[in-house]
Amino acid sequence: APVEDRSQGMPIRDALGAAMAGAKSEAQRNRLSEIEANYVAVGHAPIWISNGTVSANARQMVDALGLAFEDGLDPADYGAARLAEQLNAADPAALAALEIELSLAAVAFGQHMNAGRVNPRDVNRELVKFPKVVATDTILSNLRQTKQVKAYMRLLAPHTARYERLRQALSGYRRIERQGGFSVVAEGDTLKPGASDPRMPAIRKRMQDAGTLPSDVVFAGDLNTYDQSLAEAVKRFQELHGLEAVGTIGKQTIAAMNVPVSRRIFEMELNLERNRWLQNDFGPYHIFANLADQVVKVVRNDDTVHAEVIQVGQPYHRTPEFSDVMEYVEFNPYWGVPPSIAVNEYLPKLRSNPGVLAAQNISVFSGGKKVSAGSVNWSQYGKGKFPFTLRQEPGKGNALGRVKFMFPNEFNVYMHDTPAKAKFDASSRYFSHGCLRLKDPLTMAQVLLEQEGWDRAKIDAVVAGGKNTVVKLKTPIPVHIVYLTAFVNKDGTVNFREDVYGRDKILADALAKLRAKG
Repeated sequence: APVEDRSQGMPIRDALGAAMAGAKSEAQRNRLSEIEANYVAVGHAPIWISNGTVSANARQMVDALGLAFEDGLDPADYGAARLAEQLNAADPAALAALEIELSLAAVAFGQHMNAGRVNPRDVNRELVKFPKVVATDTILSNLRQTKQVKAYMRLLAPHTARYERLRQALSGYRRIERQGGFSVVAEGDTLKPGASDPRMPAIRKRMQDAGTLPSDVVFAGDLNTYDQSLAEAVKRFQELHGLEAVGTIGKQTIAAMNVPVSRRIFEMELNLERNRWLQNDFGPYHIFANLADQVVKVVRNDDTVHAEVIQVGQPYHRTPEFSDVMEYVEFNPYWGVPPSIAVNEYLPKLRSNPGVLAAQNISVFSGGKKVSAGSVNWSQYGKGKFPFTLRQEPGKGNALGRVKFMFPNEFNVYMHDTPAKAKFDASSRYFSHGCLRLKDPLTMAQVLLEQEGWDRAKIDAVVAGGKNTVVKLKTPIPVHIVYLTAFVNKDGTVNFREDVYGRDKILADALAKLRAKG
């Protein structure tokens, strides 16, 4: 740095001390301590001041902070407006204070863009995500070397199409908000195609707002008639909101239509935060399950090669969010009944009817040896005193169906078949004890095992044989289980899902608490 820049050393050192003394939180104090280490290493040479005045890089950074809303962040959290007012500072002490304030804002913004504002594990123990935060020294060292400050800050955000699509959609929804928001549809009787109702023009306008009905089409019929083209648009709207896509407009559909655009923007902001927790690269070949959407996809080189609906954990058996690696596929599996289910669900039945297990092909083991359910006095056992394990044998009616897909983890969560096929017809499929139940598991097996030399005929033959068969994957497959209540598909359609697990609220509360700390 030029000699005149180094003359700022003493004021910068003083400004750092003042900032540390006035830190509003432990996180800010820690960040300032890391910033101080970077400045000490370079003799307190400034980043944002050159020749006794504010540099062009400083102005670029303030511009970048002012655009934080594009990524669902709040420019006010980084003091963007206040920093913009200080750009004409000339007094050495004021320049030094601006130097430290701007570095603090840049680091906070960069780290938030890179890995989120809050640590997911601090928000909710059901979120087993470990985003790696870019180091303070890395950010500041790179900012000392670049002339493209805005471009560098953008590089810190996730480099995924998923993130970018949602970011672009957020911009579109902000535009809708500036133009007055969505059309409001009055509540009333349930409407079926062919009905006549004065709410039709408002519904037609709302579908145009949602992008499911072309806005340039001139409607020539009776404006109050629920015609077929509008019914198709309503079905698409229902699909995009996780509702049963039947075209009938009832209370749920009207409620979804009347969610204010401000609320949708907030949901997008929360889900941009979730995207920042995720890895940039899920791997060229991986499995991706969105619990809020209740869909699992197999992705190869950015193309979805298989997708199917799933059943996920009930609200009181919530499926956690985590990443792991699928190691093997098991046909005609045994089901080891989890201890909680054995005690809470089977024990009460055993007390009144020891034969209940045989009817479900479940064996009882004690000390590794099979025992007769009828020989046990079940009334003397309960929570904390249950020295038995229950195992359902392979076959028809097995709770895991004909195949399970194992990615061993601390939660004992995996993907499997299920005899409860009728439940897949529901639009909201929160039915399991935490595992992911597949609608079409044999096709999933075919897709995953084709690289192992298995075809559908071989799979069908093994299943028909009824023998427990484990197929170890030569190349384990990464599995990512997430919870995204707002997302944008490749075709540009913006999707929203109900927050059944209440995780939007938990995250919103955590972010509000963080903001309150300053």
